[in-house]
Amino acid sequence: MDTRVLRYFVAVADRLSFTAAARALYLSQPALSRQVRQLEADLGVELFVRTGREIRLTAAGAELLPLARRAVDGWRDAVRVARSAAAAEANVVRVGFVASGGGSVARRSRAAFAARRPDVTVEPKRCDWGGEPDAVRQGLVDVAFVWLPADTDGLRAEVVATEARYVAVARDHPLTARESVTIADVRDEPLMWTRKAPKAWVDWWAVNPRPDGREPVWGPENDNVDEMLEHVASGAAVCFGPESMAEYYAHPDLAWRPVTDIEPLRIAVAWVPGVSNPVVREFVEVAVSRDR
Repeated sequence: MDTRVLRYFVAVADRLSFTAAARALYLSQPALSRQVRQLEADLGVELFVRTGREIRLTAAGAELLPLARRAVDGWRDAVRVARSAAAAEANVVRVGFVASGGGSVARRSRAAFAARRPDVTVEPKRCDWGGEPDAVRQGLVDVAFVWLPADTDGLRAEVVATEARYVAVARDHPLTARESVTIADVRDEPLMWTRKAPKAWVDWWAVNPRPDGREPVWGPENDNVDEMLEHVASGAAVCFGPESMAEYYAHPDLAWRPVTDIEPLRIAVAWVPGVSNPVVREFVEVAVSRDR
């Protein structure tokens, strides 16, 4: 049995919605429905009762759900262990990040670790928007600098830094005349967003809902920071980012301004608890140390 199909079944069963599950899995709804129908055909049972726009689990589906969840989790853990063992054998620590990642804290951590363990290679690994925790869970990285809020279920996470949030606008935008802005100043500006990240992550970055209860004006979508900033530079929208992004992503057609009345970004180091590789434990120790 393909554990990917079981993962699809679990996603639908958890949400009792093909639409919500498809969004979470980054699949089209028809494709997800076909996969679940095929699973039902392979098993010879119906897993869901479909009545109009509502669905519920059948008795067979309810019995399968905890077993499917264990199978999916077990396979994910096996893959993570295999990938982590290969990295350990190569004497490599893979560090996940998104965009500007952990900012100056990450740079200092890597430098301090390199000074302590010059025999170990540190490999930075860029993740999709909001994808750092899953990269750790899947063993694609050993440790990650995670932008909170994020789903860190099954991981250890310790906050190591905070950064003010900034807004990026085109260089000729009227807001560039100000040294700082408020969230109300950008309420009518189209805002960049992405389908790559969980909705809760997107909403937090978008400050959705706004203090006045309104939704943001949603602008173009993007898959990564480079696409996002190109849209902003063209004047199509604005975007939010942490202070380190304003420093790292200088652009001749962009201007960054701090947003004074929204909560800052918290950056955490996240890893799998009880990790066996001593080199990974050592990197975590350095990253969470206040003396780095």
